[in-house]
Amino acid sequence: MKLRDALYNWLQMAIVVEGRPHDRSAHDTLQFFEEILREDHHVERVEIADRSEDLIDVRYVTPAGEQTVSFDRQNAEQLLKDIESNPKYNQ
Repeated sequence: MKLRDALYNWLQMAIVVEGRPHDRSAHDTLQFFEEILREDHHVERVEIADRSEDLIDVRYVTPAGEQTVSFDRQNAEQLLKDIESNPKYNQ
């Protein structure tokens, strides 16, 4: 998995965990993407750095230094919206 894809997947799951803090599956999936970032891309730290109306910035640190990548906010938040709109997950 490419670094940008892993960061995007991590971001989506971080947003789901924020919106559903008691969702164990969401936490497990977030940990899975953290492992991919750590093991495959040597990411030492990752966090949501900033949110604007249109973008979410993700800051991450590797041995090469600190970097920030931006993602479309609406796209990143869509997974949480999809989960929340599905009655199967809201019982």
